[in-house]
Amino acid sequence: MNQQPSGPAELIRSGGAILGIEFGSTRIKASLVAPDTTPLASGSHAWENQLKDGVWTYDVEDVWKGLIDCYASLVRDVRARYSLELMTVAALGFSGMMHGYIALDAEGKPLVPFRTWRNNITGNACAELTPLLDFAVPQRWSIAHLYQSILEAQPHAPRIAHLTTLAGYVHWRLTGEHVMGVGEASGMFPIDPETGDWDAARMARFDALIEPRRLGWKLRDILPSVLPAGRTAGKLTADGARLIDPSGKLPAGIPLCPPEGDAGTGMVATNAVRPRSGNVSAGTSVFAMIVLEKNLARVHEEIDIVVTPDGKPVAMAHSNNGSSDLDAWIALFGQAAKALGAEATLDDLYGKLLPLAANGEPDAGGLLAINYVSGEHMTGFTGGRPLFVRQQDARFTLENFLRAMLYASLCSLRTGMNILTEEEGVVIEEVRGHGGFFKGDDTGQRMMAAALDVPVSIPATAGEGGAWGMAVLAGYMLRADAKQSLADYLDERIARSIGKPVNPDPRDVKGFTEFFARHKAGLAIEREAVKALS
Repeated sequence: MNQQPSGPAELIRSGGAILGIEFGSTRIKASLVAPDTTPLASGSHAWENQLKDGVWTYDVEDVWKGLIDCYASLVRDVRARYSLELMTVAALGFSGMMHGYIALDAEGKPLVPFRTWRNNITGNACAELTPLLDFAVPQRWSIAHLYQSILEAQPHAPRIAHLTTLAGYVHWRLTGEHVMGVGEASGMFPIDPETGDWDAARMARFDALIEPRRLGWKLRDILPSVLPAGRTAGKLTADGARLIDPSGKLPAGIPLCPPEGDAGTGMVATNAVRPRSGNVSAGTSVFAMIVLEKNLARVHEEIDIVVTPDGKPVAMAHSNNGSSDLDAWIALFGQAAKALGAEATLDDLYGKLLPLAANGEPDAGGLLAINYVSGEHMTGFTGGRPLFVRQQDARFTLENFLRAMLYASLCSLRTGMNILTEEEGVVIEEVRGHGGFFKGDDTGQRMMAAALDVPVSIPATAGEGGAWGMAVLAGYMLRADAKQSLADYLDERIARSIGKPVNPDPRDVKGFTEFFARHKAGLAIEREAVKALS
């Protein structure tokens, strides 16, 4: 790689900066970085999923409106920071919330609304696919949605020409390339770690299963081509450039790296791609990723097996429900403050309220919160009803309430992690956290350390999130040494940014264990609530 211009402004002006954009569950975020991964500027756009006809979705038009607004926000940030216009970048990469289902016809038009990871509507498909493939197929995976559509004889199934995810769809529209990073691909259909491609034997089993239905395609016909991190995955077309920047300033020809999922960008952002390393992403959903030294002894329906962006097997414990219920309560507290004549921004509310949880009793004072806004596959729920319950003698304080809400967002995760540590003997020495759960002081680290009983560290760039991780992957594509591994590349650039871990406090660990037992017992209430409030 040629020596880069000195100074951020000159780097941006010369087109040497690198851009990553991630379509998260609540925000589309852009991160502009230097080749050494230093953040230079950012942009964002808020959006929300919608429940339409029983399906969690985002309108496709909102994808493009959100991308335009996010990029415009980045341009404004560059202008404000450096007094210059962002004209081009050296490389570009897109990531998005993993899994889900985008089925396209031969012209590339969506056949049905985008079905997100949040949908737990594929139980029948998973019940057949898991034993057939001898592989735990979660309800949110693309193959589960595909087979559920086939089981229900949905009219669009025979017309599918391409099957992809949100990240893959955006990449295709911008480059014309129907490709996918191996990490993102591993949330669609199983990957063979030996080949770094779709598992051919399992693919043959699936094709044999659906052959009597005569759909007119085989699975490999409709799935994207799989690429490892570091490969070039196409270039920005003129039409693609206009989808990002309608002003016409952004030029065609910018190289793009393979599109990835938020799990992969989380592993990159936390430098957790080597065996025995792990990270936990905590936000709208919560999931832990542990890079495996060896295969698990048996199939566990609660545990996903995916791969790192460079193809190493990973055990993922994924909970659909993270901070959404907590976010709703924080918004309510903001309304209460406004009614009392006090104006408070969301950042103020989170910054001042969440640290109070550290002063709560270790078991949250006997309070119980169940945060199921949507279904939760980890515990067998296809729908959710957020609940808060207390006995008359429970200590109902603000500190205990906030601790209960934070604890509740980690209980499903703990269910999955118990399988790995207690049943499979997976050793976890430390996890690295990222996501909104860890913003502010060390309260999030303390709560996570209590839930997992392991030290929790935070990279200095954790607040940059998956968009920054995606920019790092785009930078890896431009590395000078083509043979340098992703793990070595990350060690070279971001290992020093990992903060000192917060160790679990034995009192908090004991308190969370008590809350967790209460939470498991309270799931009986949740089941009745789902039935009663249909």
